Amino acid sequence: MKGDDLYKLRRSYADNPLNEADMAADPFTQFEHWFDHVLGIPDVIAEPNAMVLATADADGQPSARMVLLKGFDDRGFVLHTNYTSRKGQEAAANPKGSLVFPWNHIERQVVIVGSVEKVSDAESVEYFSARPRGSQIAALTSEQSQVITREGLERRWAELAEKYAGDPIPRPDFWGGLRVVPATVEFWQGRNNRLHDRLRYRRDASAWVLERLSP
Repeated sequence: MKGDDLYKLRRSYADNPLNEADMAADPFTQFEHWFDHVLGIPDVIAEPNAMVLATADADGQPSARMVLLKGFDDRGFVLHTNYTSRKGQEAAANPKGSLVFPWNHIERQVVIVGSVEKVSDAESVEYFSARPRGSQIAALTSEQSQVITREGLERRWAELAEKYAGDPIPRPDFWGGLRVVPATVEFWQGRNNRLHDRLRYRRDASAWVLERLSP
């Protein structure tokens, strides 16, 4: 399809309403409800914890990438990464970020906006120790976001696999968790005629305010 034909790509959404009265008192409980629903349909959404993480550098230049949610509670939403990567450096220089869960197949998305902080070392160690051994070696191998050759990457992985053969693999200091602490969490539901439902939780002091946004 040519670029000037993209206007033809159009579909109608099912008319499934999202009502304030059906929402939980806080966004974390509401997210858990939606996430559990997505987990129940694995053949439709293969990686339900996949999300877009957007960050920006000190000059405000944004960047975005797909990452995986590895935990959430009332403190925020956690992913793990190399702190020297582009996203890690941007989070350090400009600790603000946004997450998007694009559950397009069920005509839903969740958009989170807030601050970004490192999780504790204990949390990072706990998660790292639970990773598959190959992934642990990969964390040591990758100088994430740096220019490399494929051959050099694989050679380094093999060297480290041999070095730690039979031994526990230590978590490197440059690798750990980032938590997006939400200021707002928006739940989006597709509706007919593009009159979508958008319900946003906004943090107001110690409470959460639920409000409807125009589509």
